[in-house]
Amino acid sequence: MSDSRHAPALPPPLPRPRPLPLSDGTVWTVALLLLTAVLIVDMLTPASLVLGTLLSASVAFALLGASGRATWPLVGLCVLANVIAGLVNGTRDGWYGTDLVNRAVSILTVLLVGWLTHRARQANERAAQLREDERQLTRERALRQLAQDMGGPLGQAEFVERAAQALHHLTGATQVEVGALEKATLREPHAVVSTPGRPGSSRLGQRLPLEYLARPSGAADDPARQVWAADGGDVFLARLRRPDSGDLLILVTAPTTPPALTAEAAAALQPLLERTALLDDLRESRAQLAERGELLRDLVYAFSHDLRTPLMANAMNMDAALRGAYGPLPDNYRATLENGLAANETLLALADQLLLVAKYESGEDDTPEGEGRVNLRDVVLGVVGDLKTRAAGRRVTIETDLEGAAVAGRRHDLRRAAQNLLENAVKFSPPGGTVRVTVRAGDDATLTVQDEGPGVPTAAQARLFQRFRPGGAGRGTGLGLYLTRKIAEAHGGEVRYDRTTQARSVFTLTLPLAPEAPYA
Repeated sequence: MSDSRHAPALPPPLPRPRPLPLSDGTVWTVALLLLTAVLIVDMLTPASLVLGTLLSASVAFALLGASGRATWPLVGLCVLANVIAGLVNGTRDGWYGTDLVNRAVSILTVLLVGWLTHRARQANERAAQLREDERQLTRERALRQLAQDMGGPLGQAEFVERAAQALHHLTGATQVEVGALEKATLREPHAVVSTPGRPGSSRLGQRLPLEYLARPSGAADDPARQVWAADGGDVFLARLRRPDSGDLLILVTAPTTPPALTAEAAAALQPLLERTALLDDLRESRAQLAERGELLRDLVYAFSHDLRTPLMANAMNMDAALRGAYGPLPDNYRATLENGLAANETLLALADQLLLVAKYESGEDDTPEGEGRVNLRDVVLGVVGDLKTRAAGRRVTIETDLEGAAVAGRRHDLRRAAQNLLENAVKFSPPGGTVRVTVRAGDDATLTVQDEGPGVPTAAQARLFQRFRPGGAGRGTGLGLYLTRKIAEAHGGEVRYDRTTQARSVFTLTLPLAPEAPYA
């Protein structure tokens, strides 16, 4: 593939400052020889020739050294040589004012040249440091841009494509190709990015020459040798290790940046590649879990649906028998049929709960809004009417204080949520207890169910609304309160549990009020 929005390549960094060519030992040797030669000539010639000024050449020569340590010692030696030559000339030719002035000028010349040499070296060092700082800044900007280009969670295929684009932008190469190396052949995942107007050729599926594969010895331990050249220096290559499969091979054609920058980029890409393997593993695990979850939902659907038919048929037969369809029955038979009918109803309720849980777990009922306005007061009244017989059998009184409150959602689901709360309240209330049910319409619609049961232990409250975590003093499927929470959340509300100071349990279901619309 080619990059349709090719960004201009980064300018090549300034060259690394090179040390001056002469070592300190060479500087001392040449400077001392020159100083000795000038000193001898100065002593053998008349003072009027002012040859002492030539001694400053030894000091200036120190500028060619690798360091400036020789400058000031040479200045001192040159001053001493001027003094010695002046004494010899004065003793031999006599002491004249002009000669003394010339000798003083020679000494000042040496000092001036020494100071200028020192300043010139400082300027060179500052310029070299500025070039080095510029080079480091250019490198850091380039690597920062590389990190930005490689941002975000990436699988290996996405990583390869993004890496090719980022390296193409970084190096200014005519083409960058990245692919998996298997048996000396480039395989998928693979990507190639070329400069517009200068199309290159892909090596995908081709067997690569040996010079493309022969990484220099010691490259694994030396980051500077991670990049090597091929095709006469036109192509630079690097490898990225993959723990569970073949390496990724990077091929950079005609880059405008030095190989060292490509090596640093490869070193920066290596940890990112290792994270892509983890992301691919997570995606594969997620896909497997999703497949298993779908299988389990299908099994729950099939089980719940197929279970309802025989249960309903069985319930009809037992109810007919209790009504006398098969003649008079002994009391013990009637009691057995009544127990069987109650168990049958429990199984039917469980089948309904399993179906509804499976729907919410699969996301099918995540958006109930838009199904219409439902009057929560009417829903609760219907549930209370269905539970009156059961509550009377347990000598439990249900008191209601209900206001009209319209919410948006599915009536069936909201009824199930209210039924779960009221059934639990009746179930766990002691004989002679009272269940108080209120509905209020304020900022939200609120259903409150209060009972006088033993309550939920503190240790179990954190898990009360989790799946298969029955709470309270009795036993249950562990689906009712979980399903109530799922219904509340799907409707944009919540459900919570509190224990009052009067030792009463309070479940509160809060739902947002519906906008004005016809009732469902």
